[in-house]
Amino acid sequence: MMKQTKNFHKPKILSRLENTRNLRRFLIVCEGEKTEPNYFKKFPENPEVYDKIDIHGTGYNTLSLINEAVRLKDEAQKRKEPYIEVWCVFDKDDFSIEQFKSAILLARKNQIKCAYSIEAFEIWYMLHFNFYDSALSRNQFKEKLTELLKKPYKKNDEDIYYLLQKRQNVALKNAQKLYALQYERPFAEQNPITTVFWLVERLIP
Repeated sequence: MMKQTKNFHKPKILSRLENTRNLRRFLIVCEGEKTEPNYFKKFPENPEVYDKIDIHGTGYNTLSLINEAVRLKDEAQKRKEPYIEVWCVFDKDDFSIEQFKSAILLARKNQIKCAYSIEAFEIWYMLHFNFYDSALSRNQFKEKLTELLKKPYKKNDEDIYYLLQKRQNVALKNAQKLYALQYERPFAEQNPITTVFWLVERLIP
């Protein structure tokens, strides 16, 4: 299992706060080992919401991913270092609708928030450029992003956050519009959709 932790240079005020209260910690558990962690670890700190983010790239999927998040959440609770929010980031991919729904239900049962995408996380990247409401295959995502970025798209690109940052507000608006269009439909008919914007809204200063 691969673990990545987002570390911030601590200002003096944060050091003082550590002595007077527990750190407000976020946990983000990602399906991908590099794609999603490389993106989320580049967000600037947001001291109004959290002090620290722990990011885990697991290589797990659906129910296995949620169970890993539950384990990490419970371990932090036992250490008396609870997370104020726990998020799982995952895609439907080729898994069945029943597996996908079960993962979301298990997350809700354990007070874990989901930033899911159907079919793939890359729909969030694409929404930085245009609004899309037609289903795309995984190969099409790669081709489209290569065209939009004007460079070959690589899933493990460590600079993807910076390449997209200036279009973040466009992505939020497009993702919200797409969610409003799709969310009342059965999961099998929601391709494409992403709720990654919920997590991004929590992270941005």
